Amino acid sequence: MDRPLRYEQAYPAPDIFPDLSPANDTQAAPKTSAQRKLFAIKRGLPTPRGELGGVRATTMSFRNIHEHGTLLAKYLETRKSIFIDRLKWQVGETDGMEFDQYDTPACQWVVLHEFGEVLGGVRLLPSTAQCGIYSYMLRDAQKGILTGLPTDILFFEAPVKPTVWEATRFFVTEGVSSSRRLLVQQELFHQMTIAAKNGGASTILGIVPAVWARWSRRLGVYATPVGAKFSIDGTASQSVLFNIDR
Repeated sequence: MDRPLRYEQAYPAPDIFPDLSPANDTQAAPKTSAQRKLFAIKRGLPTPRGELGGVRATTMSFRNIHEHGTLLAKYLETRKSIFIDRLKWQVGETDGMEFDQYDTPACQWVVLHEFGEVLGGVRLLPSTAQCGIYSYMLRDAQKGILTGLPTDILFFEAPVKPTVWEATRFFVTEGVSSSRRLLVQQELFHQMTIAAKNGGASTILGIVPAVWARWSRRLGVYATPVGAKFSIDGTASQSVLFNIDR
């Protein structure tokens, strides 16, 4: 369903997981125009709302894809342009669309779009999902059934709980202008947390670029690393955890 754009502060990691972030690591004072807007939004100060223009957020599932025309196909086409064409990932492709074994009726796709153009997206999957031999990416990697991902991808046993969801294929397209890229990234993260929480999640696990710590500070998002750094097709990555229960 389509949701109005909103903003809210990010959430600290839960106490049951180790906090591996650098001590006294605080967000730097805003310098760029986008950072100043984000600073104002998070503190309830007046800020222009025109930066996101006609951007809409849509959460799709197998139950409601018929309500959104060709949006799912466009979203999967955009994933191909990023993960296969640009990043050269060795993943599934059919008819110009990228997909894998986790695009099942158990998942949800959160998509930001504007005037028919996909700007960003992320896939959500509950940790209780099961399809054949597969469950969710981090758990399957830990079990050793995913080629190219290490088995020590997490510092703890991959959970199977309805309150834990996994986020994968997080992207914002290169077509998003630098003047509003930060706000679009934050909005996508925010809409991801809404969808996951509506599904019963309190925490989200995900694989992100190893530079996430630097990027997350710009977004105002707090993420706890929960796995060692590793490489995916030449890109340094790391497992992180977000708490969305607050």
